[in-house]
Amino acid sequence: MASADQSYREADLAIDFAEDVPALSQTDIDRIVDIFEQEGATAKVSSIHVNGWFGGYDKLSMTKIMFREVFKTDLDAIKETVVFVGDSPNDEPMFEYFPNSVGVANVLAFCDRLAFKPAWITKDEGGIGFAQLAKILAP
Repeated sequence: MASADQSYREADLAIDFAEDVPALSQTDIDRIVDIFEQEGATAKVSSIHVNGWFGGYDKLSMTKIMFREVFKTDLDAIKETVVFVGDSPNDEPMFEYFPNSVGVANVLAFCDRLAFKPAWITKDEGGIGFAQLAKILAP
């Protein structure tokens, strides 16, 4: 099923496998990825969706463009001062790039599928894990 927020997406199709539907098996998730890839799309798994799109971009390439165009900053020059937080395989380019990458604990479910893991992992999942990090950064 398409994700509930699909109407707000411009560049990808998000197939919900665990947010508003009963959780699918890993076999079913892998099949969705295979269908995207058989059609020539890039497919990445998040903690709740399989996202598919056409084009040679990912979170990192678009983040670099955003920093250049919006913040007028070369991300390569400041990446050691940035903290990136993610939770799933679609964050892997960010985990690899940012030395200060953090995974909220639900990333542990995907660690066997990640070549590049976050530098740190919070004790709790989701928003609570993010709040743990925020408390450390801004006590």
